[in-house]
Amino acid sequence: MKKLQFFIKRFFDFIFSFFLAVCSSPFLLIAMLIVKCCSPESPVIFKQERIGYKGKPFTVFKLRSMTNERDADGNLLPDEVRLKKWGKIIRKTNLDEIPQIFNILIGQMSFIGPRPLLAKEMVVMNADEQAKRQSLLPGISGWEAINEEKTSTRREMAEYDLYYVDHWSLLMDTKIFFMTIFLIFGFGRPDDSVRAPKIEYEIAAEAEAKEETETKEVTKQ
Repeated sequence: MKKLQFFIKRFFDFIFSFFLAVCSSPFLLIAMLIVKCCSPESPVIFKQERIGYKGKPFTVFKLRSMTNERDADGNLLPDEVRLKKWGKIIRKTNLDEIPQIFNILIGQMSFIGPRPLLAKEMVVMNADEQAKRQSLLPGISGWEAINEEKTSTRREMAEYDLYYVDHWSLLMDTKIFFMTIFLIFGFGRPDDSVRAPKIEYEIAAEAEAKEETETKEVTKQ
């Protein structure tokens, strides 16, 4: 039964992604022109290596929504500085996700699944949890994505993904699909300010809290 469901899921992904690629191409072209006019210094398509099915790295494609501004030492400025008004609009309307349709067409992603993570973001899970999470194709949207406002840490995000893998079914995917459509057309994508912090910030905060606790314990002694 599971094999049949996986076949149906892949069949839907291929057919719908092909249809969506054709229908969304005018909007993507307009968005690409906006990005190029507002930020001509870099390519309009953002490419980044993420962890995919069964832990294999792959290149994910997205429409660039930030500038590549750097400081005097050549380091990229913080995201909140590089994310301009045009980038916020692109993210709010989810136009930045359209290039991932190519990833779906070639079988690297699905419409619904755990969102593809950077390698460093996997550290919030142990080896068994990582293997479980990556036992399904990564998706553009997923159980964690539609519950994004309820998570404040990367670990909480992982818990939603692990729940999804444990309870996966076509019915659950259908539910997530229509909830995603509602969020897209209702412009309900959460603002970056309410998302879980970047993994490096989270690790730094945990280390600081641990150091503070150890200092208090030493003081008590």
